[in-house]
Amino acid sequence: MSSPENMRVSIGARRNPETEAAVLDAAEAILAEKGFHALTMEAVAKRARAGKATLYRWWPSRGRLILAVYKRRKGDFRHPDTGSLHSDLSHLFAALFAFWSTPEGDLFRLLIAAAQIEEDVAQALAGYRDERREGIRMMIERAKTRNEVQPDLNIDTAADIIMGVAWMHLITRNLDADCDLMARTICQNWTCKAPC
Repeated sequence: MSSPENMRVSIGARRNPETEAAVLDAAEAILAEKGFHALTMEAVAKRARAGKATLYRWWPSRGRLILAVYKRRKGDFRHPDTGSLHSDLSHLFAALFAFWSTPEGDLFRLLIAAAQIEEDVAQALAGYRDERREGIRMMIERAKTRNEVQPDLNIDTAADIIMGVAWMHLITRNLDADCDLMARTICQNWTCKAPC
């Protein structure tokens, strides 16, 4: 274990940017060198020269730390707002599939798989799913405002369908799919059949 003089200084509940970066760098390095299952809070704390208490205060579980690594790699992802749901979905799928075609796609697949057997990963992933789902809900709400979709379309169910389609392509490694065709097919099923 690191001696106290080698430990990074914590500034309490507020995150020290240098320590946060060191922790995420350490987690990424362990993932790259030893794989998903070698990433433990103890290993990260030791490599980052940070206290375990700091890690658990900022990321209450291993799952949340792994998800933080994924989110940092993903950066500031914004849901498209092109003026049409068809175009928004086409751009969304294209951006996601391009990102998931990198090693980050492998990491997210591992997160989904681990969530099936590790409760802390499942909880972290559920929180992340809700965050991403909110952006998709907003896309559908805009489409409703523009009268592009049936007025009684259930927004939550529609968002789940979009997310389910995307995650299915990730899990099956079908990331070269025709994004425009996918978007058009989804929209055709939701479009107003009569004047809205």
